[in-house]
Amino acid sequence: MKKAVPVIIALLLILVIGGATVGKQMYDKYSYSKEEADISKYYGVSGNEVAIVLQDEKIENKALFKNGAIYFDFATVKKLFNEGFYIDSNEGLLLFTTATDTYRVYLGESDYSSEKDSGSISCPIFFEENETYYLAADYVKKFANFSYEYFNDVCVQVYTEWGIKDVAEIKKDTWIRTRGGVKSPILRPLKKGESVEILEELEDWTKIKTSDAFIGYVEKKRLDNQSADVETPVKDYVPEEYTYLTSDKKVSVGFNAIGATGGNVTITNVLAEAGNGMTVLAPTWFSLTDNYGNYRSFAGSDYVATAHKNGKQVWGVWDNFNYKNETGSDVSTFEVLSHTTTRTSLVNSIVNDALIYGLDGVNIDFEGLSTETGPHYVQFLRELSVLCRKNNLVFSIDNYVPFEYNEFYRIDIQGQIADYVLIMGYDEHVLSSPEAGSSASLPFVVAGIEKTIAKVDSKKVINALPFYMIQWKTLATSLYGEYITLNNLDAWLKKSGATYSWDEATGQNYAEWEKDSAKYQVWVEDKESLKAKINVMINSDLGGIGAWRLGYGTKEAWSLIEAYLNS
Repeated sequence: MKKAVPVIIALLLILVIGGATVGKQMYDKYSYSKEEADISKYYGVSGNEVAIVLQDEKIENKALFKNGAIYFDFATVKKLFNEGFYIDSNEGLLLFTTATDTYRVYLGESDYSSEKDSGSISCPIFFEENETYYLAADYVKKFANFSYEYFNDVCVQVYTEWGIKDVAEIKKDTWIRTRGGVKSPILRPLKKGESVEILEELEDWTKIKTSDAFIGYVEKKRLDNQSADVETPVKDYVPEEYTYLTSDKKVSVGFNAIGATGGNVTITNVLAEAGNGMTVLAPTWFSLTDNYGNYRSFAGSDYVATAHKNGKQVWGVWDNFNYKNETGSDVSTFEVLSHTTTRTSLVNSIVNDALIYGLDGVNIDFEGLSTETGPHYVQFLRELSVLCRKNNLVFSIDNYVPFEYNEFYRIDIQGQIADYVLIMGYDEHVLSSPEAGSSASLPFVVAGIEKTIAKVDSKKVINALPFYMIQWKTLATSLYGEYITLNNLDAWLKKSGATYSWDEATGQNYAEWEKDSAKYQVWVEDKESLKAKINVMINSDLGGIGAWRLGYGTKEAWSLIEAYLNS
């Protein structure tokens, strides 16, 4: 027995130690960790940064807490709340243009003003920090419906949408953790009876959001009294309604290319050419001449009087490409539009001239814009739309067929602020194109119409047709192009001896022949191709048709357009 005692003791010690080890392992596995999460690291913020919880999700965008207020950076404001805000970095101005007015705020100031309204808030409305502009949330709320609440010095809860949410009560004091699991770090304690929003139910854990915008996990067994809660939407901001001069009948716009005041005498000829197929004359009278918003004018009151006498409206055309300055350089549209003083001067001059000459409308044909010019161009259109509306002027805007690369022209916004959005349904191929092709194939025109009416009310869309085509000549590796007008097509056919046949792929007649070692190609614009395009326009219920340009048309073409107006 004496010899057995040490062995028994050793075995007991082994059992005790083993039991303690197993017990510790069990405790380590199933006991609740008291480790607290680093809240700043959890939210990913530092300094005066503030995390944004949008609805029920923590997003990458950050806010700032400064001057005792919450600020959102400019990009976040445009993305989440209202993209109508505009900043002029040259003049330190924040602008917001409504249907009838423009609000102004100067950098670092707490006051705002417009023609009809003025006021202030308790902090600077916008400021610049680290080359980023920030806008005070309280001012943004003046032009957007959202709610926000600042929590824990690191987070702002933002709601822009409202509906029904699932809620529950905490059954017993516990914790919300960063992940599902008892070893996950604690975000904060949860008290019995506290209400939380249920985001996602897992097997043993539930993803929740607390009333102070912590998003994490709690054990499912700690939840009780689950129910639905109807949220109350914010409706403080009521956008001004836009009024329009869009006609309840189809319009037909004939562009009259005029290169000098003497060109105004052509009105007699173009009226005779178009007859009842045209309701609006659009003379190309005005072209930007410098970077200060000045432009040359070939306008004539007699022209307008003659048009009105013949029952036609006149929409003056302002462009940015028909004049080179004294150095032979093009005008910088970016420079003109990115300075509020210059842009305002241009807007005022356009409307003043429209009234002086008795115009019925203003047509903007700004082409070749750079991507960086886009926001300034849109602000220019907004401001011009306000003044046109006040003065009862029809406001129309010319556009390329929309593609991804020219999205910054923002035909969707144009559809909101203008009476007509005109698509130039041509220039699919131009003289400088690297390959021969149609000026306006049917698929190209169809795509332009479909993309436009996806963003703009079809009744406000005008599709312009080309009264021209290109004769292509390929010689060895060189490509040459020459324009042929619709009214010269018969003479050209007779001279060239070309014959053509219908091409289903382009919806046009096509001719190809060889002469003197050169290959010639023409995608013909004629009665048949125009009719095919017009049928698409009828089926798309467009607001009107355009023609580039007067002086190129034929009786057959205008008869088709007249029939379209009466369709």
